Amino acid sequence: MIRINVISELVREFSRLPGIGRKSAERLAYFILKEDEEFGRRFARAIIEVKEKVCFCSICGNLTDIDPCSICSDPHRNKKMICVVEEAKDIWAIENTGSYSGVYHVLMGALSPLDGIGPDQLRIKELIDRIRRDEVEEVIVATDPNVEGDATALYLSKLIKPLGITVTRIASGLPIGGDLEYADSITLSKAMSGRRPM
Repeated sequence: MIRINVISELVREFSRLPGIGRKSAERLAYFILKEDEEFGRRFARAIIEVKEKVCFCSICGNLTDIDPCSICSDPHRNKKMICVVEEAKDIWAIENTGSYSGVYHVLMGALSPLDGIGPDQLRIKELIDRIRRDEVEEVIVATDPNVEGDATALYLSKLIKPLGITVTRIASGLPIGGDLEYADSITLSKAMSGRRPM
């Protein structure tokens, strides 16, 4: 017989996921209970595998199970154009537009002095090294359209422009204070094509 505290533990773990409240966590737990045992094994195996096998790409910082990631190792990608994003999840938001053929660089966050996040806590040095090494021609700054994202974009622009590199920022059309991951592909596609010099 299943002890109720085992179900409670599963509900508690689900409720730790972003956007999942107690009621949603209960629905997920009972969904798993209704499924067959093989589903549970596959589900658990998928979670374990993602934790064991996924790492950050040594070049761009994307999440991947191969290093370098499939984007960095793709010979058809334009290595002279780097799109800078805050988080790896932002890459997939842009990739879903099908309108970008360059490579990426993940900063692992945005400047936020109040939270103790300065330039040294982000992958900015690695970006500058890549720009110099790969003879990059354009850097597209695709940070979130909020205070931290704008501050990061301005900081990067001041750092990169003296190197003689074109620095552009994706166009607005994205809601102020929003996150890239929640933008639809048409809005993101228009923002990429409407990018402007910084």
